[in-house]
Amino acid sequence: MAARLVAARPERFGGIWLKGVEDEDGVWDLLPHDKRRKLPCRIDEERLVGGLDVGATLAAGRPVHRPGLLSETIGSCLMVSGAERLETGTAGRIAAALDSGGPALILLDRGQGDEPGAPTTLTERVAFHFLGGSGDERPEHDGDVMNDDEAIEAIATSSVMLGIASARADLFAFRAARAHAEARGLDGIDPAALTFAARTVLAPRATRLPEESAPPPPEPDAAEQPQQDRGKLEDVVLEAVRTALPADLLAALIGASTSGRRQSPQGAGARNHSPLRGRTIGARRGRPGGGARLAILDTLRAAAPWQRLRGRTDRIRLGPDDLRVRRHESRSASLTIIAVDASGSAAAQRLAEAKGAAETLLQQSYVRRAEVAVIAVRGASATLLLPPTRSLTRAKRLLSELPGGGGTPLAAGIESARELAEAAASRGRTPSVVLLTDGRANIALDGSPGRETAMADATRAARRLAATGTASLVIDIGARARPEAADLARGMNGRYLHMPLADGASVGRAAGVLVA
Repeated sequence: MAARLVAARPERFGGIWLKGVEDEDGVWDLLPHDKRRKLPCRIDEERLVGGLDVGATLAAGRPVHRPGLLSETIGSCLMVSGAERLETGTAGRIAAALDSGGPALILLDRGQGDEPGAPTTLTERVAFHFLGGSGDERPEHDGDVMNDDEAIEAIATSSVMLGIASARADLFAFRAARAHAEARGLDGIDPAALTFAARTVLAPRATRLPEESAPPPPEPDAAEQPQQDRGKLEDVVLEAVRTALPADLLAALIGASTSGRRQSPQGAGARNHSPLRGRTIGARRGRPGGGARLAILDTLRAAAPWQRLRGRTDRIRLGPDDLRVRRHESRSASLTIIAVDASGSAAAQRLAEAKGAAETLLQQSYVRRAEVAVIAVRGASATLLLPPTRSLTRAKRLLSELPGGGGTPLAAGIESARELAEAAASRGRTPSVVLLTDGRANIALDGSPGRETAMADATRAARRLAATGTASLVIDIGARARPEAADLARGMNGRYLHMPLADGASVGRAAGVLVA
């Protein structure tokens, strides 16, 4: 149904995002033959948005432009295989075309679970999301056809209860419900159409369970009956959403806390631009030499419009400003430093969480040149339990038996993490720090006891870490969220996440999504 609606009205729905999809041919067959094209995820800018036709320009002696794929496919569907690998600049140009009524997108995303997927700039602009993990139960609802105002109010109220901030979602949900009803020959929206919109548009965008924000019941009065009717409509939407909610909302919660910023792949390091090594990402003005190689086609493209003015006869005349050299991009290796509060009675549980997180990160980062290190914060100092490693076998061996108990020298732990991060950065790696603690330090940096001094030292250490520019995350593993842990996160210029029931896998996923 979603494919039919998108193919019929691409400008109204923007497209479909399918995450974890394997059967690309099956998706391809759902689209009409005359309305489908493929868009490579590594397409160059000229083919995407159009540019100068070098051959025609040289033959005509004047600039001759050719259209790009986005303008050729207006009113059609573009299938993007491997959408999670789209570059930010490419995604931005496609998003601008969508805003101008361009083609619809079928985003085939091979990411699994809470792994980062297609760029947010595109997923926000496509109506239908299928992210996997949805329930198989399909509630059936019977009811009268409602007017548009009632449907809009039910959708908007449900969006608020689900923590959906984007107004596009409300608009897409209403359009989907309206189109679903029209496809069945109805003049208005019925509960079945609302259910379809809730499952395909609202549920995948939810960032919280509806029970967490349910509004209080209205006060009884003379106008109680209309409120009850609207409440029934909201119940229809929320019931459909509950059956389609992803099994794990952690990635959605993390994504909401980062204000829509696209996440890098888990374990990915910083981008490095170089004229010599890495993947070619275009060309820039410059002269070849010192390892920089001439970009012949881009040079000809820059020179072509000026040939008539330069009085060319039987050859192409190049000027110094025409020369272009290739640009390359590579990623540096990354290092995730897990500093865990191993003090007190909860030491065994916290160390188990750190061990599981390290193993999870290593499993996720097997092919991404990522390393993990673990620092235990206990007693009077901090101890490097697991030096930076990419070996899952080595990590399991060194983390099998870890000591715990004693005081909480948080300042020493943060200082150790900072020193390790600076050493990694000096070797060309991209470090990040994850601190598991409840924030209650009681051992100062010099090893002396005292809660007030210890907290002051931890705050200063956090600021020194922030000054290095290292990405950081504080995971509060206390039973209740404490202001001390949140203050440390602010001092580190990092992010804060309260996870009182964390296990190793969830900590690893949080570290991979947030500190990427």
